[in-house]
Amino acid sequence: MVGTMGVALSVCTLPGQVTPDRLGPGKMELGLGIHGEPGAAVVDIQPVDKIVSHVLKQILAPETNYVPITRGSRVVLMINGLGATPAMELMIAAGKAVPQLQLEHGLAVDRVYTGSFMTSLDMAGFSISIMKADQGILERLDTATKAPCWPVGVDGPRPPAKIPVPMPPSRLAKSDESFSRPQELSQEGHILEVAIEAATTAVINLKDNLNEWDGKVGDGDCGSTMFRGATAILEDMMKHYPLNDAAETVNEIGSSIRRSMGGTSGIIYDIFCKAAYTQLKENSHSVVTPMQWADALEAAIAAVSKYGGASAGYRTMLDALIPALSVLRERLSAGDDPTEAFLLSSEAALAGAASTKDMQPLAGRSTYVSGDILASVPDPGAMAAASWYRAAALALKENNRPS
Repeated sequence: MVGTMGVALSVCTLPGQVTPDRLGPGKMELGLGIHGEPGAAVVDIQPVDKIVSHVLKQILAPETNYVPITRGSRVVLMINGLGATPAMELMIAAGKAVPQLQLEHGLAVDRVYTGSFMTSLDMAGFSISIMKADQGILERLDTATKAPCWPVGVDGPRPPAKIPVPMPPSRLAKSDESFSRPQELSQEGHILEVAIEAATTAVINLKDNLNEWDGKVGDGDCGSTMFRGATAILEDMMKHYPLNDAAETVNEIGSSIRRSMGGTSGIIYDIFCKAAYTQLKENSHSVVTPMQWADALEAAIAAVSKYGGASAGYRTMLDALIPALSVLRERLSAGDDPTEAFLLSSEAALAGAASTKDMQPLAGRSTYVSGDILASVPDPGAMAAASWYRAAALALKENNRPS
């Protein structure tokens, strides 16, 4: 016994006929037929998680008892494309359906099939099918076949599907609400706030330039990606950053980045923050010294180099940060005022970022771009890093100016 329900954003075009216009802009149809027959309802387009939730409830509703599937049953799930739905979008629907079947309906999902198995010409949409499973059915589904569009299963035993039981959150588990913004900032907390605000504002203002540069040497979204991260950091700082604790604040910056940025840049900056946080946590004192900040920067650079595979001269963000670290250590060791040392190191960051125009990339997507194009623009990632570093240094300089 199989329960199936479809949802579509467009009606299929029958050969030789005009495409029906029963779906207006911003509308979708629930329960329509595979041949384009009208469905149960036309509604406003909804987010995919709400669509999947509605379809699953309709199929499994105990009131209608369409299929004899009750809590504790083992099932097979199929997400079927109706003709014009990309595989990635079908995967998204499957990703929403599996946890809902497990947690909301108490079912063990033994198999998931995602693809265009029965289409309706050019219809944009998908259907969800759920079948109660037993060992015999699973063996038949796993049997070798020459059907060209049926997914080939992996040979050998599979781990049994489990019915997960939702657990209450641990009192000891850290969450986004573990910290709160201090009611009163210490001197160090205020300096950290000033630096973060300046750094993120600089990145936000550089969005269009970064996108323009990245459009020539990458996929054109460096500015937008950095903008999302910077905006999230600013918003989260005002809500819950523990600014009087430098290490935990850096860790929270990483959390904001991980939640909002995405892409390679998000991963790299998350690694950057985690490494800096780990280094800072080794300091048992509440106040972080300038040299300890330099140690944290060095640890962050080393982590990015290790996991990203880049180093100096690769035309990446490290070409801004490595010169900055070198000058910062040199000036601090020479006994310079920390604010002046930070400012001089930021000039080295800008110079390093600008020098990427003359570099041949050895990592990332830019390795495929011609030399003439590369010579016309600096590396966007390096410019972004130099920008936030320089802005933070200038803000600290301004903050320390006698009133």
